[in-house]
Amino acid sequence: MKETFYITTPIYYVNDVPHIGHAYTTIACDALARWHRMKGQKVFFLTGTDEHGEKVNKSATQQGIPPKELADRVVTRFQGLSSALTISNDGFIRTSEPRHYASVQDIFRKSHANGDIYLGAYEGWYCTPCESYWTDLQLVDGTCPDCRRPAEKRKEPSYFFRLSKFQKPLLGYYERNPRFIRPESRRNEVIAFVEAGLTDLSVSRTSLTWGIPVPGADGHVIYVWYDALTNYITGLGYPKRTEAFDTFWPADVHMVGKDILRFHAIYWPAFLMSAGIEPPLGVFAHGWWTVEGQKMSKSLGNVVDPYEMVEKYGADAFRYFLLREVPFGKDGDFSRKALVDRINSDLANNLGNLLNRSLNMLAKYFGSVVPSPSAPELSDEGLLCAGREILPAADAAMEEVEFHKVLAAVLNLSDAANRYIDTNAPWALAKDPARKNRLGTVLYHALEAARVSVLLMSPFIPTAAQRMWEALGCDGRVEKATLSEAGRWGGLRVGATLPRSVIAFPRIED
Repeated sequence: MKETFYITTPIYYVNDVPHIGHAYTTIACDALARWHRMKGQKVFFLTGTDEHGEKVNKSATQQGIPPKELADRVVTRFQGLSSALTISNDGFIRTSEPRHYASVQDIFRKSHANGDIYLGAYEGWYCTPCESYWTDLQLVDGTCPDCRRPAEKRKEPSYFFRLSKFQKPLLGYYERNPRFIRPESRRNEVIAFVEAGLTDLSVSRTSLTWGIPVPGADGHVIYVWYDALTNYITGLGYPKRTEAFDTFWPADVHMVGKDILRFHAIYWPAFLMSAGIEPPLGVFAHGWWTVEGQKMSKSLGNVVDPYEMVEKYGADAFRYFLLREVPFGKDGDFSRKALVDRINSDLANNLGNLLNRSLNMLAKYFGSVVPSPSAPELSDEGLLCAGREILPAADAAMEEVEFHKVLAAVLNLSDAANRYIDTNAPWALAKDPARKNRLGTVLYHALEAARVSVLLMSPFIPTAAQRMWEALGCDGRVEKATLSEAGRWGGLRVGATLPRSVIAFPRIED
């Protein structure tokens, strides 16, 4: 197993407000970061904000304030997501920070020095929302091929990056690293794009001043995507050779939405190759969310506000729903009904019910003290076998970023434990004093199934998991436990006194 794990969200543009898309990527990264910490790896998890570019400059001008003041004002919306969504990021980067200026200018100088950046003039169609130039052939009925909004014709002097030079190096990198782009369908798209030929990329602007100056070239600022992508090494201390950079680079996973995959899988590794820096190990592109079957938009008034979701349903329930409802990488549809159904069926009726009913019976029959189990009988083997098999299955799914499979496996274990209780009928065993040991064994295994389920579920529902962990008499913080503890059946402490009940997930009547 690799000793370190470095994961990043894309940095979020401050000209927007946080919505379900931002929450989705951040929660996914957080679950992976927590999982890898519990595997015993040293983890660095970076998120942040993209604060330069024409859109921010335009918004600031309309409000009559400097762009930096606008960025300072709205960055708190994204910084606040960490506490609201229980995010465990290790770093937060803002592209307006001086350390980032030094980082971007350093790799720009290196590419310029070796001839990969040259001065020219650019004429083409520019899409301000996407911060992208397009050729006549790339336009779709005169609109941007990505967002389908109008593009405007522009001509200006510009520095160019020799992206065309990196067609073969990129294709070679993809071939040597087949898991660099995931899921597989996205990998095929990127390879087809690169095989079709790459044109040199404009990497400076003279039409605005809000950005990082091109070193030694008055009037030019560095293209916002060249600037933004470099955050992933700035966050580790680059251009200094810090311990963090030496420990964690190259990144294991850049988690991105599918709309910005090209920038991360083509431009970013090419920039790094040019500057003599190792490319990242992986980029994973997830899908988009619609809302009640419709595209999310301000005009429709259907933008899902993560702060509102947390206030109404709780961070754990919102986190669980987003990663359970849809296979990661596919598009999904959000509805409050689906969210409530998931909370009630999976969390309240299944996992929550397992713990609470087991605690109730433990209190009724053993004074809330965990009994010592006897040797397993035939009717125990199914549950014990499921408990032994869940960790390798869950870890394999997590390696493939298949959150829904991990969560389904955990729910299958808690569901099996609920069926185990029904089959072995502790209430019937309690009527026969001679079956006291058997009664204790059944309750022990039911509670142990809850312990294993809670441990594996904790990267996804950290707050509720901690409450359930404590209710099971387990010491310390659940995130400090190791996943290997889930692979050893029998970790529940005999003799521990547990509470009579814990309602971890109250049913919601919405």
